[in-house]
Amino acid sequence: MSPLKRRGVPSDWLILTGLLLLSTVPAIAGVLRISGLIGGVQKIADDARFFAQPAPVVVHIVAVTLYAILGAFQFAPRIRRRHPRWHRGAGRVLVPCALVTALTGLWMNQVYLRIPTDSAALYGLRLAVGAGILAAVALAVAALRRRDFPAHGAWMIRAYALAQGAGTQVLTFLPWFIVIGGAPGPGVRAGLMGLAWIINIALAEWVISATLNPSSAGSRAPVRAASDTPI
Repeated sequence: MSPLKRRGVPSDWLILTGLLLLSTVPAIAGVLRISGLIGGVQKIADDARFFAQPAPVVVHIVAVTLYAILGAFQFAPRIRRRHPRWHRGAGRVLVPCALVTALTGLWMNQVYLRIPTDSAALYGLRLAVGAGILAAVALAVAALRRRDFPAHGAWMIRAYALAQGAGTQVLTFLPWFIVIGGAPGPGVRAGLMGLAWIINIALAEWVISATLNPSSAGSRAPVRAASDTPI
């Protein structure tokens, strides 16, 4: 029996279904965004910044979509155990995707003109999230090089959780649109987006504590097979 099932974490199909569903709405929005850029369709004035410099947003969308969808399969214990080569090969794709996701996100946060609904708080949150992804991936790679597989898995889980913020933001914004209606103001928007990242990190820490050695998050832990750790 896998460590996930022993510790009460959902089975493979529930994990995959949940993560893929979480990725669906941002992926569709990303496809529509790229289609609009290719077709020259500017729906609102705020889109002008993307048309002026489309490359970063296109690269960001492709990288984060691939990262979210491919990364979901790294959380399935059976796939990791039965296909360790696939796990390692997917990891070689996921690490660059995570880095590109973070770097393009930081670039857009710094260079694109800030729209009225983007508050200073949201700017700070995006800066922290981008830096957090870069730091988590760097620590994950360092752990892998010293063959500390639990720590590697823990840091990659954290990086994935931060990168999946857009998916959870769909859920945090939904009650607002249902109950209040209309677009939230800058402060509320930053709060709802920040809440999504907090939820993801909290879930990531729960998964880490439920599946990995507690000492793996920041220190050397007993070496285990790479196929036994998420991502």
